[in-house]
Amino acid sequence: MTKESPFDYAAFLKTLTQGPGVYRMLDKDSQVLYVGKAKNLKRRVSSYFQRSGNLRIQTMVSRIRSIEITVTHTEAEALLLENNLIKELKPRYNILLRDDKSYPYIYLSDDEYPRISFYRGARKGGGRYFGPYPSSAAVKETLYLLQKLFPVRQCKNSYYNNRSRACLQYQIKRCTGPCVGLIVRQDYMRDVQDIVLFLEGKTRDVVNGLVERMEKASAELEFEQAARYRDQIEAIRKVQERQYVSGEKGDLDIVACAIAEEQACVQVFFIRQGRNLGNKQFFPRGSKGREAGEVLSAFIAQYYLGKQVPAEILVSHAVEDQEVLELALGQQSG
Repeated sequence: MTKESPFDYAAFLKTLTQGPGVYRMLDKDSQVLYVGKAKNLKRRVSSYFQRSGNLRIQTMVSRIRSIEITVTHTEAEALLLENNLIKELKPRYNILLRDDKSYPYIYLSDDEYPRISFYRGARKGGGRYFGPYPSSAAVKETLYLLQKLFPVRQCKNSYYNNRSRACLQYQIKRCTGPCVGLIVRQDYMRDVQDIVLFLEGKTRDVVNGLVERMEKASAELEFEQAARYRDQIEAIRKVQERQYVSGEKGDLDIVACAIAEEQACVQVFFIRQGRNLGNKQFFPRGSKGREAGEVLSAFIAQYYLGKQVPAEILVSHAVEDQEVLELALGQQSG
């Protein structure tokens, strides 16, 4: 039995470039301990082998038996590669985002009589997608609300195409029965347009349109129809009071981190077109001994790279590698 040889870091560091890239630290079994990126590989990797009071880093360094290097053209390219490797390898000493599911959306189909529904996955088909929403529960709550405000169908095409009479949704006034020709397409598409405006945050336009229709119905002595428009307007205004964020009209996420008892919690609040779509919480693994800015940096990279990014992200703490994160996310979103 031979004694295990320690890692000769001094000899290794002499071979390192000062360019950008990604490094992977491996243990005696060639298992990846940590994946990191660097603007200057030589300077960054050297820092691990200097005296440090951080017990986590000391423990990790004591287990290193080899380091693999991938040189990249830019630091932003290194960030993307680092993110992909972390998700693939799940190294023990990296901060890991446990919940990495794709965003849920509200989907409006491009059928002759469009359907509005829950959607999760790659956005490849026709139609329009609204969101993202923080959870499937938030989407379902919004769909339930929309069904009460605007009677547009939510049934699947297989059900819709085989109807011979209107279903229960028509009886309770949550659908206008397009499946059996109980509404003309022009009137149906007016409800669809109201949904689009509502989901785009243009609630004032929706209300103004309903007010005009209410006044017209009243002038034509169609008081029952006018009363329905009145109730619809009141319901929309109540929703608006509950969901709108004062002073905000665009798309942004608010990302906040709190650390207690060596566990980090990250909360993300979704604001789209000035509407608060709700929030979601995450508990990244490997956050013990980390600062909030370091946790947020790792979270933002793993959560947003490869996904749709809002125009603005507000953070609770200064984020490490802010410039390279902004560059990579900006390039991704165009």
